[in-house]
Amino acid sequence: MKPLEIEKDIYIVGGPDITDGRDGCIYLINLGELILVDTGAGWSVDKIVNNIKELALDCKNLTRILLTHCHIDHIGGAPEIKRRFGSRIYIHKLDAPPLENGDPVLTAANWYQTSFPPTPADVKFNLPEEILAIDEQKIVCLHTPGHTPGSICIYLDKSGKRILFGQDLHGPILPEFGSNLDDWDRSTQKLLDLDADVLCEGHFGIYKTKKEVRDYILSYRRQYGVE
Repeated sequence: MKPLEIEKDIYIVGGPDITDGRDGCIYLINLGELILVDTGAGWSVDKIVNNIKELALDCKNLTRILLTHCHIDHIGGAPEIKRRFGSRIYIHKLDAPPLENGDPVLTAANWYQTSFPPTPADVKFNLPEEILAIDEQKIVCLHTPGHTPGSICIYLDKSGKRILFGQDLHGPILPEFGSNLDDWDRSTQKLLDLDADVLCEGHFGIYKTKKEVRDYILSYRRQYGVE
């Protein structure tokens, strides 16, 4: 697969079928400045950069990296992208320690038989909801614990649609990750209440109707026995 435009100025530029099988999905928001949502596992930075260039966008404008949680398949490319382009790294404060300490268990680096270098975060989200305002556009970052304590989901309203970046809604819910099913229950209910039109998910791609988004979230709520 090649990178593609999901909605106007919103793209998928990486993921298991695009860059590397070990990558989570990598999304790009173009608001004049470029915002990357997650960065893959770290082996495919060159491919990510080339995919952005293929969209006729300039990586010098890649100002922000929004990390949805602290697992290697989502954070692995962040240090190198920051080194190349000076991008600022954003993560929730509860998931910042594994990133900053290079924790092999909490980053799941040991699952991938690799390591992650301790990497400072530039901005640590702290509130239940934080808003990044870029010109007239607002990007909302919601604290949605469950899969990890500091998981976030991101949404924006653009061109009449609500687009949700809901990475790893499927879990897994595991004690070694600090997962919490009660938190996950509350978080997924909060996401259902958003009534999003499009879901950009962390491993399984893109869902493009309200019904598909809702059905996807409900299917995992049933699987975990909270519905």
